[in-house]
Amino acid sequence: MSDAALPHKASASRTPPAGLIRRALDSDIFYSFRRSRLTMVAAIITLLFFAVAIAAPLIAVQNPFDPSELQLINSRIAPLWTADGQSPFLLGTDEQGRDVLSAILYGLRISLVVGILGVIFSGVLGIGLGLIAGYFGGALDALIMRIADVQLTFPAILIALLVNGIVKSLFGNRLDAMSMLAVLVLAIGLSFWVQYARTVRGSVMVEKNKDYVAAAQLIGLPAPVIMLRHVLPNTMGPILVIATINLALAIITEATLSFLGAGMPETMPSLGTLIRIGNNYLFAGEWWIVAFPGIALAALILSINLLGDWLRDALNPKLR
Repeated sequence: MSDAALPHKASASRTPPAGLIRRALDSDIFYSFRRSRLTMVAAIITLLFFAVAIAAPLIAVQNPFDPSELQLINSRIAPLWTADGQSPFLLGTDEQGRDVLSAILYGLRISLVVGILGVIFSGVLGIGLGLIAGYFGGALDALIMRIADVQLTFPAILIALLVNGIVKSLFGNRLDAMSMLAVLVLAIGLSFWVQYARTVRGSVMVEKNKDYVAAAQLIGLPAPVIMLRHVLPNTMGPILVIATINLALAIITEATLSFLGAGMPETMPSLGTLIRIGNNYLFAGEWWIVAFPGIALAALILSINLLGDWLRDALNPKLR
């Protein structure tokens, strides 16, 4: 091949962004997405939750995390459409004078941040251990899988409570709100890594016996390069499904921990903390304090789960 042909070959190997978009729109996955109206509604709701969480400072009438903006004279105001409602509190206020809608928007940010970071941490940990166990095998594989088997005997929420309790016993009251957020991410990450590890291990054990892995070994590529650059991309389908479903589980776990008093403090409440606060006033007649955060959490979890179920079916070649 002449040198003049090399630039043309290099430019042809680069797909322009318009070409990538066109290929995505023509793919089987996007066709499956367009055929399912329920999935499209779930995607719109999920994107809406992310959008309002990002734009919370622009939408909220107050910053519920700033005590200087709260007034006790505005506490326990009913929603705006009721006889006792007051503007601008559309969904009413809680016992501290916090606007419930503002608290939901800011609490949604906390719940999503904890959920996303927890999924990322558990994914990185589980994928790394799964690659090592599947590629090298032997005693290392047996050790990692036995640890995974032991952890599977306990519910994820108990693992999260155990990690949370150990950290709190070590640091006590020295943990501020941001430190608690990091503790929740650690607890959730250590609770959900097993699914990634077992799935990736099984895929790697299949892929490592294929010709392209043998060719990479023959030319002397190091094991980390083979695992990350060649084997890992062929296991991304199941990983994406697990990550989507685990995002909903991580948000639920964070909400459960916060509801039990082992999560975010009242000064920086997540949706779970708001539900715990509102639950104390449910039988006093202030139903809106717990109802609207609960509805927001349920709608978020349901939409993410629907997306996860669709993605699982869309990536299954037997169902195409």
